[in-house]
Amino acid sequence: MGYSTHCAQLELGCQTQKVDTLANVTEDVQRRARLTPKGERTRTRIVDAAARLIYERGVAGTTLEDIRTAAEVSGSQLSHYFAGKDELVQAVIDHQAGAIVGSTEQAGLATIEGMRAWRDMVVAAARSTDARGGCPLGSLGSQLAETDPQARDLIAGGFERWSAVIADGLRALPAAGHLPAGISSDDLAITLLAALQGGLLLAQVQRDTRPLETTVDTILALAGITDVVRSNDGLSKAAEMGKLISSAFIRSTRAPKAASGRRARTAPRRPACIAAVPCLDRGSDNHL
Repeated sequence: MGYSTHCAQLELGCQTQKVDTLANVTEDVQRRARLTPKGERTRTRIVDAAARLIYERGVAGTTLEDIRTAAEVSGSQLSHYFAGKDELVQAVIDHQAGAIVGSTEQAGLATIEGMRAWRDMVVAAARSTDARGGCPLGSLGSQLAETDPQARDLIAGGFERWSAVIADGLRALPAAGHLPAGISSDDLAITLLAALQGGLLLAQVQRDTRPLETTVDTILALAGITDVVRSNDGLSKAAEMGKLISSAFIRSTRAPKAASGRRARTAPRRPACIAAVPCLDRGSDNHL
C-alpha cells in the first residue's frame, strides 16, 4: 500500500468516526427533547452519579450497577435513558466539558479580576480534593483516547470549547494594558490550557497543588499578564522574569539591517528571550 493511499484511508476513517459521533450526539439531543421534566431530572441524576464515580474510580473501575445504585434508579430506568455504558460515558464527557466551560465563562476572563478569579478557582478546586483525580476532562482523555474514537472526538471538542472561551477572554486584555500587543489570544489559550493539564497531572501525582500554581502563574507571567499574580504570593520574581522575557522576545524578532537597507546576514544565535535569562540559557552553567 502506498503512503498516499494509507493516509487517505486514515483520513476517511477519522471522517467516518466524526460522522458517527455527530449522529450519536444528534440522536441523544432528539431523545432528550422528548423527555418530560421528571424524566430530565432522572437522567441528570444518573449522569451526575456517573460523573462522580468515574472521576473517583475511572471508567474501567465503574460499573453500570455502581451507577444505578448511586443514582437510586432501577435497571430498567437506566436502560431507558442509556443504551449502554458507552452512551452513558459520552453523556459524562458532555457533562464535564459543559461544567468546565460554564465555570470558565462565569469567571469572566475579559478582566484582570476575572482572570485572577479563574486562576484561584482552578487551584481551589484541586486543593479541595487534595489534587486527586486530575482534570475531569483531561483524565477522561487519558483513559479513552486510544480505545474509544467517539469518546476521543467528544473530549477533543470539549477542549476546543474550553480553549475558545479562554481565548475570547484574553482578546479583551491588550486594550486594558494587561497583555502585550502582538500576542495571539488563540495561541496563548492553547498554551495555557496545555500547561494547566500538565500542572494538574503533577499536582495529582505529588498530592500537592504547588506545581499547578507555579505552572499557571509562570505562564501568565511569561505572557506579561503580571497583574494576576498577587505580591503576597511570593511570585514577584516570576512576574519580573515574564517582563524580561516578553521584552527580550520582541527584540529578538527584530533582525538588524545593513547600511544599504537590506537585512544583515548574521550567524545563527540563541533567541534573546532565552539568552537573557540564565536559567533558560543552555550555554549557562545554571541548567534547569
